[in-house]
Amino acid sequence: MTRDGNPGSKEGKQATMKSEGKLATIKGGVCAPKGFRASGLKCGIKNPDSPKLDLALIYSDHPSIGAAVFTQNQVKAAPVRLSANYIRSDQPRAIVVNSGNANACTGSVGMDHARKMAEATAKALKLRQRQVLVCSTGIIGVPMPIDRILPRIPDAAAALKADATDAAAAIMTSDTKPKTTAVRREIGGAEVRIGAIAKGAGMINPNMATMLCFVTTDAAIDPAELETATREAVDKSFNRITIDGDMSTNDTVIVLANHAAGNTPIRKGKAGSREFREALTEVMVRMAKKIVSDGERVTKLVEVIVKGARSSADAEKVARAVANSNLVKCSWNGNDPNWGRVLHAVGYSGARIKEETVDIYFNGLCAAKNGLVNHTPLAKLQQAVSRDRIRLCIDLHSGTGEYNIYTADLSPEYVLFNREEYAVSKLKG
Repeated sequence: MTRDGNPGSKEGKQATMKSEGKLATIKGGVCAPKGFRASGLKCGIKNPDSPKLDLALIYSDHPSIGAAVFTQNQVKAAPVRLSANYIRSDQPRAIVVNSGNANACTGSVGMDHARKMAEATAKALKLRQRQVLVCSTGIIGVPMPIDRILPRIPDAAAALKADATDAAAAIMTSDTKPKTTAVRREIGGAEVRIGAIAKGAGMINPNMATMLCFVTTDAAIDPAELETATREAVDKSFNRITIDGDMSTNDTVIVLANHAAGNTPIRKGKAGSREFREALTEVMVRMAKKIVSDGERVTKLVEVIVKGARSSADAEKVARAVANSNLVKCSWNGNDPNWGRVLHAVGYSGARIKEETVDIYFNGLCAAKNGLVNHTPLAKLQQAVSRDRIRLCIDLHSGTGEYNIYTADLSPEYVLFNREEYAVSKLKG
């Protein structure tokens, strides 16, 4: 498109074609975009004798801007409060993250520790303190072992490299594997890259989940457009996942953009805006699915799709009720296509529904038609729900409202894991 947004000229058509290039998956995570480096190392936060990495640093070599979405829990961890303040008043260039301790419910001492992490990182990277965002994840209510962290921050700065492997590992808690992705797309006459790393496995619930996600991009983009694109992407990804219905004190999504791609700057409603938003949303949806798939002792990733609702709000009520129902989730764990449990959750969701018009499908197989049992052989339905990926479709036949959400089954091992994990964490404090 031309600079004024007119696609009428030959040059404008060529630019439009370039900006609509296909999305391609690439390697590198947060280091895939130009000008970003990361590191991860060991501080021994939970256990000084543990070999696990637990301190990560992400840094932009170029001036950058940022956007973020934080937990809606009224009880917010110290690093959440600090970072939410910093990102409003300055342009961030670095994110320092620790795992093993959430620095939540730790009072004024916790705030002091979060500030010291930002101060030490800023000194090591020669930045202003407010250009450093701080994140923590781990056990709640235990004072941060700050004396183990601060001496290692200069080492993390010295270890920065164009490889996100160690950083992705260092932010993990109960995760069983690192979570990373990256894409590229032609936007505004240049190749734009977006990369991400994330952690999350337990206390997963919409608005957002117990999770951290860090996204980098080399796109040249207007700050207001980055903010809007980030919130839109979060709403379509992390706000649509649930494992156990618990909302954390530390949930954070941060996006940094450093303008190194050389594309025509992306502005709301102008060339490249739609393409960038699509790419950013795709990155976050991928990370959201990885988080649910790696939920604490879960065995299935389930997408609950509701359509035919009287409104999108009603569709969301139904989707969340079904996705958070412990009865429904337990039936999935037992490979039981129990559509009655699904329908009962639909009924108490608060949405306006007619029982006699509800259809329920497991991976395309009709289990219930018009609110009554269908004649699909039980063996086929059991086979459908025995897979590790399930699409549960609920058609209300009452309107055009739609909503989808990602969730998981609930296993006995989940209960055992969380009981044992809490006990061990308290002992190691």
